[in-house]
Amino acid sequence: MTESGQVISVLIVEDDEFLLAEFVEMVRTSQKLGLAGTATSLASARASMAKLGPPDVAVIDLGLPDGSGIQLIRELLEISPRVRVLVMTVFGDEAHVVQALEAGASGYLLKETSRQELEKAIFQVNAGEAPLSAAIARHLLKRLALASYPPNATTGRSPRPTHTLDALTEREIEILSYIAIGHSVPETAELLSLSRHTVSTHVKNIYDKLAVNNRTQAVNRARATGQLR
Repeated sequence: MTESGQVISVLIVEDDEFLLAEFVEMVRTSQKLGLAGTATSLASARASMAKLGPPDVAVIDLGLPDGSGIQLIRELLEISPRVRVLVMTVFGDEAHVVQALEAGASGYLLKETSRQELEKAIFQVNAGEAPLSAAIARHLLKRLALASYPPNATTGRSPRPTHTLDALTEREIEILSYIAIGHSVPETAELLSLSRHTVSTHVKNIYDKLAVNNRTQAVNRARATGQLR
C-alpha cells in the first residue's frame, strides 16, 4: 500500500509453478498488495502487459523458457519508466546482477529469499529503495563508481565530470550520500530526523532528476555528473 493508501499492483513473472503459486498466495493474502497478473514466459508477460497495462511493481525471474528476463525489464521500462522492477532469481553472479541493474531493475533477490522478505522488498522498491544484500550493494557501488572514473593515462587520476542533468538540491545530495554508503530509506530518515515519507519523496525526485530507476544507478550518475563525491 502506498502512502496514499492505494494497493500496490504486482505482476509476477516466474516459470517455476511451485514458486509462482507461493508468490501469488503471498500477494493475495496481503491487504496491501494486489495481483496485477502472472506470466511464465516472455511471451505471456508481454501479452499480460498489453492486456492489463503496467503494474506498480514487477517481480521478474531472469531464467525464462523463451529468453532472459533482462530483456523483459528493458521492454517494461520502455513502456512505463515508473514501474519498479524486482528481480527474483537463482543467478547470483556479478554479470547477471550488473546486467539486470543496468537494464533498470530496482532490486535484486535470490530465490532463497523468504516470502516475508519478498513482501518487504516489494514495499521497498515501490518506495524507491533498492533491496540488495549489503555485500552485493557495496560491491556493485564500488565497481560502478570505478567504472565511471577511468584514470587519466598521464596523471593516473580520474577526471571530474561536468553537470549534464538537473542539479540536485543540498537536501537531495545529503540523502543520496547516506544511500550511497548503504543506508535504507528508514535509516536515512532516522539519521536526518525526517519522516520516511519525506525521504522516500526525495529519493523519487532524485531518480527523476537523474533519469534512473534504482539506487545504484542514482549514485553512479550523481558521481559521474560531479554532484556526489
